[in-house]
Amino acid sequence: MRTVTFCHDGGMAAVVWLIIGILLVVAEVLSGAFVLVMLGVAALAAAVASALGLGLPLGAVVFAVVAGGGITLVRPALVRAMHSTEHHKTNIEALVGAKAVVVTTVNAHTGQVKIDGALWSARAYDETEVLDTGRSVTIMSISGATAVVWGGP
Repeated sequence: MRTVTFCHDGGMAAVVWLIIGILLVVAEVLSGAFVLVMLGVAALAAAVASALGLGLPLGAVVFAVVAGGGITLVRPALVRAMHSTEHHKTNIEALVGAKAVVVTTVNAHTGQVKIDGALWSARAYDETEVLDTGRSVTIMSISGATAVVWGGP
């Protein structure tokens, strides 16, 4: 069985790279730009390389390659994911356009519908419309705690 031993110089270089890596990752928390974390990960990779006995020059090469790859390849993808302009509907926004089932007759003033298993007060979107029990309706808007529903096609 083979064991990995720390080379005297490699062990010290590994510790220095490790400290640098940890400090850079911690500093990233304050900046949020995803640059320092890439440099921190590169320093941690260099620490591993140095601990395996590759020495300071090869540790520096590992640092440069991992840092360059992280900043040019990984960072742009992270920034895009974090700053996506895609809007996800939540809460009440997500209900508009959804389907509901009439539980008690819905007219311009009263009624109840079931939305995803929850009972809601409801009123008809078209004030002349009367929606009978069991009918599938579309939620047009939410007004307070009342669903405004339409029985259209």
